[in-house]
Amino acid sequence: MASHRPFTVDQANGMIPWLESVLERLDRHRESWLRHYEGLQILQTLWGDDVESADNPDHAELLDHRRAMETESAAVERIVREDILGHGLRFPAGGLEQGIVDFPTTFEGRWVYLCWRRGEPGIGHWHEVDGGFGGRREITDEHVIGMGRDDELPDDSVLDF
Repeated sequence: MASHRPFTVDQANGMIPWLESVLERLDRHRESWLRHYEGLQILQTLWGDDVESADNPDHAELLDHRRAMETESAAVERIVREDILGHGLRFPAGGLEQGIVDFPTTFEGRWVYLCWRRGEPGIGHWHEVDGGFGGRREITDEHVIGMGRDDELPDDSVLDF
C-alpha cells in the first residue's frame, strides 16, 4: 500500500503558483496535440484512405502529425505522472480538462480532499474521498486548523490514486 502524506491548507495554498505553471505547460502540450490532430483530420478528409499510401504526396505530413501527437501525449502523461501524481496530488475524473486538482488531507481521523479549481485564488473547498467536485464544502477556520495535522494517519487505501 502506498503511503500518502496529508497536506495542510497552507501547504496546498503554497503550491498554487507552481501548480498554475504546471497546468500552463499541460495546456501548451494539449493545444499542440489538438493542432496536429486537426491537421490529421484535414488530410484524412482530403484523401480518405489514400493518405495511408506511401506514394501519396501528403503521406509524410500524415506521419509527422501522428509522431507529433504521440510526442505530445507522452509529454502530458509524463507531466501528470511526475508533477501532479508525483507530488501526491490527484486529478479527479475530468480534472485535467477542468483544471481541478485534489490534495489529500486528513480531517477528524479520516482522509478527505482539499479541492482546488484553476482560477480560484486558493484552497477554499474540500470534499469527502467519495464526494467529488459536486460534494465540495467551504473550508472554515476549524478546517484550516485541523486539516492535515493528525498525528496518526488513517488507512490510505481509501484514496483513489
